[in-house]
Amino acid sequence: MPHVVRIHQNGGPEQMKWEEVAVAEPGPGEVRVRNTAVGLNYIDTYHRSGLYPMPLPLVLGSEGAGVVEAVGPKVKEFKVGDRVAYAQPIGAYAEVLIRPVARLVKIPAGIKDETAAAMMLKGMTAWYLCRRTYRVKKGDTIVVHAAAGGVGQILCQWARHLGATVIGTVGSDEKVALAKKVGCKHVVVMSRENLPERVKAITKGKGVPVVYDGVGKDTFMASLDCLSPLGLMASFGNASGAVAPVNIGILAQKGSLFLTRPTLVTYTSAREDLLTATRELFAVVKKGAVKITINQRYPLREAAQAHRDLESRKTTGSTVLLP
Repeated sequence: MPHVVRIHQNGGPEQMKWEEVAVAEPGPGEVRVRNTAVGLNYIDTYHRSGLYPMPLPLVLGSEGAGVVEAVGPKVKEFKVGDRVAYAQPIGAYAEVLIRPVARLVKIPAGIKDETAAAMMLKGMTAWYLCRRTYRVKKGDTIVVHAAAGGVGQILCQWARHLGATVIGTVGSDEKVALAKKVGCKHVVVMSRENLPERVKAITKGKGVPVVYDGVGKDTFMASLDCLSPLGLMASFGNASGAVAPVNIGILAQKGSLFLTRPTLVTYTSAREDLLTATRELFAVVKKGAVKITINQRYPLREAAQAHRDLESRKTTGSTVLLP
């Protein structure tokens, strides 16, 4: 029987178990997929720890790629043998799994399975951030936190492709070169530099129209101080922990700012939006404007070690788990 990585209670990576499961035949609107690669994302650690509560027991993982093994009744869009990729619903840490057709897309020629698995969640997150939450345009100067991370690398490259000047933040000097490689004209090392001061110096006191912040607690207030009047704070992750409750009056004091907490689920809830996201994502990757860098590979059964390395910030770029 195929295996999954499952948790029965919330906690650290030690809660992740390699278990056999029976996989049913696909029903209406479903296909059965044999995974060839699974993407690793920081949100996986939130589901594991309980920061984002989910019903237990739980098979972790939010994105992957594979081959269709069987199709359910009346499924016409996919056939056996199709190469497919998906992001959500949860359950990707599996050798074989059932996927709803509504959340599945075909992988175009010229894109490898590993690449697709590594970019669905992070790439579509970058898509909604720079194409919809705030539509980055030529001439913009923006701030992207964790520029060397998975979402950060894609977002920085995409923003540069759109003509923006990117100010990226990193946690250590070792990641400066990588941030510059993926499109950051300016890099701020958060452990030893004052971000708002650097941003004000770079922008001649104006600030930036948008800050993309997936770090959370440690950067939230500094991010607000980087914004120009009427600027937008896009807080889309909590890598350093959840942001403490905020008195919204501070948004007025700092320049009538906007604050949003966007999610991929909302931005791709309609199939039309999902297809638009993946079409635009695959296009920028195929043309080479955005390169998906897979710097780590682990066997799927060693997903717990991948979580440890991710949480200790030992990883850069994207990571895939191989069944």
